[in-house]
Amino acid sequence: MTYQVLDSTSRLIAKLQTLAPEQQQEVLDFVEFLVQKYTQPQQPPQKRVLGLNQDKIWISDNFNDPLPDEFWLGESEG
Repeated sequence: MTYQVLDSTSRLIAKLQTLAPEQQQEVLDFVEFLVQKYTQPQQPPQKRVLGLNQDKIWISDNFNDPLPDEFWLGESEG
């Protein structure tokens, strides 16, 4: 351990000792929460399933066609 870590640990323990037992328990609970949160193994992302949503959506045949000028100019078709 480096001096800085030892110094931080000593300061933390000194402050912790000034707290009431109930507050010390809260600190302990929080530390245990952090340990659990950051030590859980990361699950690999689920693999994609080909065809999972087949026939659930559709795309217009002209989907890739350029939009008309009226769209960009804010003119209504009316």
